[in-house]
Amino acid sequence: MEALIVFIIFGAIFAIAYLFYSTRNKERLALIEKGADASIFVRGKREHTAPIWKVLTLNLALLSMGIGLGVLIAMILESTLIIERYNNGPLYLGSIFLTAGIGLLVGFFITKNLDKK
Repeated sequence: MEALIVFIIFGAIFAIAYLFYSTRNKERLALIEKGADASIFVRGKREHTAPIWKVLTLNLALLSMGIGLGVLIAMILESTLIIERYNNGPLYLGSIFLTAGIGLLVGFFITKNLDKK
């Protein structure tokens, strides 16, 4: 039974890849037959993009700072509010995910500004 599931998963992945590449090939052949320039198929590098290592480092740093800030906020809320100390899991999880998401959102906007420069 488990082998059947594995075959189904790999079969679905193969079918999706086959459909993607065969459809792309047919589209390109149709464009070439109509006289389109073949240079539209080449993906050139954009001149004003930031290097991937800068974007990755920035997003990882902001994610780590967001997680740290989330833990700090949860600890401050736990100590100032009267909360039962054994049931504060949602407080920690919520604040960590909220601030980590905010950190990634800030990273997105900073990366967008890096691309403009």
